[in-house]
Amino acid sequence: MIGIVDYNMGNLASVINAFAKVGADATLESDPSKLQQYDKLILPGVGAYGDAMVHLKENGMDKAVIAFAASGKPLLGICLGMQLLFDSSEEFGSTDGLGLIPGKVLAFDESKFDHPLKVPHMGWNELFTQKENPLFAGLNKEFYLYFVHSFHAVCDDTYAIGKTHYGYEFVSAVQNGNIYGIQPHPEKSHENGLKIIQNFINL
Repeated sequence: MIGIVDYNMGNLASVINAFAKVGADATLESDPSKLQQYDKLILPGVGAYGDAMVHLKENGMDKAVIAFAASGKPLLGICLGMQLLFDSSEEFGSTDGLGLIPGKVLAFDESKFDHPLKVPHMGWNELFTQKENPLFAGLNKEFYLYFVHSFHAVCDDTYAIGKTHYGYEFVSAVQNGNIYGIQPHPEKSHENGLKIIQNFINL
C-alpha cells in the first residue's frame, strides 16, 4: 500500500494520476494515525515552506511522518516535500523542517550565477546522477525532468544522489537510508518521471 500525505499543500491529483499510469494504487491520507499502515509513503508539496510546516503540525502529521521514516519503510519527498525533509529553510525567515536529512534549504543566490537567469527555476532541466541508485534504475546517467522552484537544498555530498545546473550546480535528489527526496516533479516529467515512480514502487 502506498500513501500520499494530504496536508492541503500541492497538486495531489497529478501525483495520484502518475501512480495510476504505472498501474499502482496510491491513497491520499490525511489521518496521521494511519500512516504506519502503508508500505511506502509520498510527501508531496507545492508552495511556501513555512505554510507547509504549519499544515503538517496542525494535527501532528509532522510527527507521524518522522515516525514513518523511523520505521525503515521507503519515504519519498517531492519538490517542497523534499525540502521539508531537511533541518530548516530560510524561505520567509528561518523555519525548522522535519530533520530527516541533515542540511538546509536556501534561495538561489543569483550573485553566483554564471550568467543571468530568471528565478524561479522553471521548466525542463537535466539531473546528473551522482552514484548508482535504485531510484534511477533503467535511466541514463543524465536525464531531463521538470522543475519549478526558487529554493534548493544544501547538504553534504554523502546524501546527494543527483545534481542539476541552473546558474550553478545544486543538489536535486537525495537519500538518507530509506528516505528519498527529489526536487523536480516526476509526476510532470513524462516517461522519465514515471520510471522514477515505478522504481520507488519497486524499492
